[in-house]
Amino acid sequence: MTSAGTKSEKFVTIRELLKVRGKILGLRVVAGAKFLERKIPVSEINRPGLALAGHLEQFRSERIQIIGRGEYSYSSHSVPHKLRRVLSRMLAYPDIPCVIITGGLKHLKILKEICLRQRIPLLETSLDTSPFIRELTMFLDDKLAATTYLHGVLVNVSGLGVLIQGAAGVGKSECALELLKRGHIFIADDMVEAKRRIGYMLVGSSPKNIKHFMEVRGLGIIDVELLFGVGSIMEQCVIEMQVYLEHVENQSGALKQYDRTGLISNEITILDVPLPSLKIPVTPGRNLAVLIEVAALNQRLKNQGYFTAKRFNENLIKNLKK
Repeated sequence: MTSAGTKSEKFVTIRELLKVRGKILGLRVVAGAKFLERKIPVSEINRPGLALAGHLEQFRSERIQIIGRGEYSYSSHSVPHKLRRVLSRMLAYPDIPCVIITGGLKHLKILKEICLRQRIPLLETSLDTSPFIRELTMFLDDKLAATTYLHGVLVNVSGLGVLIQGAAGVGKSECALELLKRGHIFIADDMVEAKRRIGYMLVGSSPKNIKHFMEVRGLGIIDVELLFGVGSIMEQCVIEMQVYLEHVENQSGALKQYDRTGLISNEITILDVPLPSLKIPVTPGRNLAVLIEVAALNQRLKNQGYFTAKRFNENLIKNLKK
């Protein structure tokens, strides 16, 4: 089963990078201030070591180009006319976002000249290469992560991020409200923004305009933070499980069939990330919050390698063979 969501292709401009993270990263524009609308499409960066030696076969031009101490030393000791030729070839790629010199190193005149000619921003920072790359990559990974928007409620139940989904009016928000009363933590209601982060980890949060708010039929809009306290909310959490609430009867009125043992494991896929999925039938009198609470705890056991249904089945077969 594949999730239904709206994917978005993202990019960050050099201007946005400077505005949002310029001070933290210690960035300063050396040349090309007119070209700051260039787009950064990926979070990975490139250190053009081999490219400076003239090998451009695997050159990743779509990435930010970082000139660290190694690249700077090599360039400084190169014959000027050879360096000019190599840089002209390297920076001729039309999709290079920018070039950044790290470690407070003085920019090379040849590099500045060619960047201006190719309309590429040249930046510098006083930060050393490794911490700079780490901070820059974290920022870009968050901004450029593959994203989809899901209809549902996201609650952290006993330390496990549970995405509660189902048809409109099935009781998702009411269930989340009961989970809040039982001490669990609210992240998002109605619309969940899901991002695939490094390591194929799915992180869910709430869109800014509805953050900390919940809509409950009959009550209207409530402010979760004000009603339940700051300890009842989280900005984001890793989505580790989906629970789908559905009416026990199908359209013809017949009862739907469900696995009674728990031996069958189901999954959904969101942004190529597989998630364990559980369908819970909704009937009058069932305490859905308790069921989801137990489902989350049971999933934590599975994550630790203990599968209760399989263990029960193995013991049963073992006893039958005696």
